[in-house]
Amino acid sequence: MLIRRKGAHGAGSWAPPGGHLEFGETPESCAVRETREEVGIEIANVRFIAVTNDIFKESGQHYITLWMQADWLSGEPKIAAVDEVAEFSWFDWDSLPSPLFLPFENLLGKVNVKMLF
Repeated sequence: MLIRRKGAHGAGSWAPPGGHLEFGETPESCAVRETREEVGIEIANVRFIAVTNDIFKESGQHYITLWMQADWLSGEPKIAAVDEVAEFSWFDWDSLPSPLFLPFENLLGKVNVKMLF
């Protein structure tokens, strides 16, 4: 499942749910919270899979993105963060939508994500 981002950073591009760490929050807790806040589902068994170095030249922003994997636990996906999510959909790995959010593009270029899922 991917979301089409809404708002200033990466608007119109597709990526898994995600966001910024809150002060003192672990990456695992952040993944659980952001997934719940953006698409209303609960996840479990959250684990680290990769890190990407993401440079947004146009806006002069530089991020290090931690990529986490998780198992669906409960709930039906919905747009829970109307200011952040324009839509969501399920995609096959061989037919991902365009444009992809830069960090997600970088992840796909770094590891064989199909092997992880």
